[in-house]
Amino acid sequence: MTSDNTRAPHRAPEETPDDHDPRAMRDMQAALELVRSSTLELLTGFGRTPSALRVRAGGVTVEAEWPVEPTLAHAVTDAPVAVAAAGGSTPVAVEPDGHQVRSPAVGILFHAPSPGAPPFVSVGDTVTPGQQLAIVEVMKLMIPVESTVQGTVSAVLHDNGEPVEYDDPLFLINVTEGS
Repeated sequence: MTSDNTRAPHRAPEETPDDHDPRAMRDMQAALELVRSSTLELLTGFGRTPSALRVRAGGVTVEAEWPVEPTLAHAVTDAPVAVAAAGGSTPVAVEPDGHQVRSPAVGILFHAPSPGAPPFVSVGDTVTPGQQLAIVEVMKLMIPVESTVQGTVSAVLHDNGEPVEYDDPLFLINVTEGS
């Protein structure tokens, strides 16, 4: 005779991350930071902005697409650039003079590390290679804009919080001799 009272062995309920569990939150933040830093490293390795990027980590996929406008890139490099003076006066069209620091991606340009903080650099500041000049925010990723030359910032070409395209000139730097 068989018994109807047979049961499967007792199992503890599977643990799922709790939104209030500090360890799970730290693990999630560490994973997101790893994805962010890996994506930044990948994006800076391209000579130009890709048309699309898909990052998959576990069960999460993040996709980004950029508009492709090849004629716009040529127009930017061949046309005069609007330059805003340090005092925030009306921009005037000038021919680019000096080294152009260009946007590493499509996004929003920020001149300071946080709202209300002083800008990384201003017109007249001396900069060195590797010095951070600004940030371009791309889908909550903060991509640093760094100088590749030593010199003096002669113009800031975009306002704080302004959208920028890939390869847009952002700063003009008068290069110091010998660098």
